[in-house]
This record gives sequence, C-alpha cells and structure tokens, in this order.
Amino acid sequence: MQKETISVLGCGWLGLPLAKALIAEGHAVKGSTTREEKLDLLREAGVEPFLVRLDPEMEGEDLTDFLQSDMLLVNIPPPRRDDVAEFHIQQISSLIDALGQSPVRSVLFVSSTSVYPMLNREVSEDDAVDPESPSGQALLHAEEMLLQEPGFQTTVVRFGGLVGYDRSPEKYFGRMTEIAYPDQPMNLIHRDDCVQIIREIIRLQQWGEVFNACSPLHPRKLDYYRSAAAASGISLPPQASLDGPSPFKLVSSRKLEGALGYTFLHPGV
Repeated sequence: MQKETISVLGCGWLGLPLAKALIAEGHAVKGSTTREEKLDLLREAGVEPFLVRLDPEMEGEDLTDFLQSDMLLVNIPPPRRDDVAEFHIQQISSLIDALGQSPVRSVLFVSSTSVYPMLNREVSEDDAVDPESPSGQALLHAEEMLLQEPGFQTTVVRFGGLVGYDRSPEKYFGRMTEIAYPDQPMNLIHRDDCVQIIREIIRLQQWGEVFNACSPLHPRKLDYYRSAAAASGISLPPQASLDGPSPFKLVSSRKLEGALGYTFLHPGV
C-alpha cells in the first residue's frame, strides 16, 4: 500500500525530527523553512525543501507544489509580537485559503496547553476557554478556524512544555532571577513522545479530534529544577517569595492514551 505524501509546515526543532521519522516509515515528505540556508539541511535529510513564509500572507515560489500532498502538519507557533492574536489569525486564514486550492484532506495542527487558564484543577480538552496569554488566545482561534473548515479534516494536538535534547532546564538558569511558584506542577512532554504521538495519529487515522499531550507525571517545579541543577552542577536560582498557593493546571492526556493506546516513552520527562 502506497504511503501518503505529507507536507510539514515548519521543519524546526520538532518538525525536522518528525519529518525524518515519517520518511523512515516510507512517506514522501515535503518540508518548509523560512531560512534559505536551511534548505540544504532539509534536502540532506531526505525532505523535499521549500521556502515558505506566513507574514502574515502565505508566500513562497512553489506553494502549489508544497501543498500537493495528502496531509499537512502545521507546526508554526504564534510569533512573539504585540499583536500576536490578530497576526496569527491572519496567518491561519491565509493558509486555509491556500489549502482550498490543494488536494490536502487531512491537517494536523500542533497547538499548546497555553489554551488553558490556571483553573487550579485537572483540565481536559473541553476546558480551553478564555486563555490567559495572548499566544494561547491566538492558538485557540487558530484551532477553531481549522476545525470548522469542511474541505479537510483537522486534528489538534496540544503539547505541554517541550523538553529533551538541547531543551534542558539548566540552560535557562542564567536568565532566571528566581523560581516563581516553586510548588506548581509542570506540564511537560519530551520531543520523542511528540514525534511518536503524531506518527500514531497518522497511522490510526485519528482525524477530527482534539488531544492533550503531556507526560502523565507532573513534577513540582522546584523538584524539577533542583534535579536538573544537581545533574549539571549549576547553582539553583532562589525561590520567589510569594503569598498564597501556586495557581496551576494539571493537563490530562487520558483521552489521547485511550484513543491511541499510547504509553509515554518519557513519563517523568
């Protein structure tokens, strides 16, 4: 049976390892970057490379060819700018217009658990209401736009904080003046799990769904940073002096685990 052709919009820290994994499974993969100097890197990995920008309109020399695929994986986080919600909505609107002229019938949208406010309890997929951060608001709008489109099926995966490889906590100690809310439980996921979860969604054809994807163990922030500091020999930043309990959200991935029959590779990250 012939494997699908898959386009990956955003072949960066997560997108490129994902593209490599899909190629290893026999898929033909097209991948985008916004940087011309990365085109050779994608080509060397076996990815058909494309220079694509959403600024906020979708731009590129070969957009029709890039979207000549069965499936599109959208892995572009909202940019850091003051008008992030408005800008990201324009990006997704332009992408939807381009998809309307393509054969793509399945879309996987990489979102984030920032769509959930701090409800001080466990949260499931139905709790994404009134995100507190502008980027969370942008992502929730983007999700809704894609899920409502009748021309293709969309599945949304809301990843927790991405860790693994060069994204380790001790790298950020130099920028931290103190550890705020040290008792706060963390919602994290290793890149290996991100890649494997997306592979399983594709393999099982789980379209039209919204899934949380966070490792099932939620370490306390202070414990997580203390362990990282001890392992690296770096001094732990001081704890912030804050009154009252830590606001938190405990993101549940039970729906994903049940639908995919999934066991996390790194349950404690």
